[in-house]
Amino acid sequence: MDIKVAVKDHQQAIDSVIFAQDTVLQITKLMIECLENGGKVLWFGNGGSASEAQHMAAELMVRYKINRQPLASIALTTDSSILTSHCNDYEFATVFARQIEALATTKDMVIGMSTSGTSENVVKALAKAKQMGCISIALVGKNATPVTKLVDLSIQINSLETARIQEAHTFINHLVCEGLDEYYKK
Repeated sequence: MDIKVAVKDHQQAIDSVIFAQDTVLQITKLMIECLENGGKVLWFGNGGSASEAQHMAAELMVRYKINRQPLASIALTTDSSILTSHCNDYEFATVFARQIEALATTKDMVIGMSTSGTSENVVKALAKAKQMGCISIALVGKNATPVTKLVDLSIQINSLETARIQEAHTFINHLVCEGLDEYYKK
């Protein structure tokens, strides 16, 4: 293990956030508009991105730094009965799209996270959200993928390492939370 290399790779991934700062601000603005118009934010991803989805839903529903009203947010990765029954009766590739079809409205924002940008269930869910007229956001890794063309806004992280990409996704999501806190402290 070379800690200096790891820190250098982490910094390269975080630098992606600086290059995407306008997009981060756009996402924050769109999320505020979504929430102010009675919409909700739906999060999803696989593995560590599934955990990040749950983390972010909690940041919005409970609080980030300040005490403020709860913000409508759902992680589509948390209901084990839905996840297992859907995958048993249908297929894993449509597990998030099915939930979006049932839960989302045109007022909502849908955020899919995929370090590869090719996770079939994330791609299908973002396509369903776009088809339904939801605001669709993708957080992905370095490679341009079909998902980046499917969504309203995407941020690509300049890394091929899953851990570094996930660290940058968390940083982006926390920046959005800081924007929400700034808006809702009023």
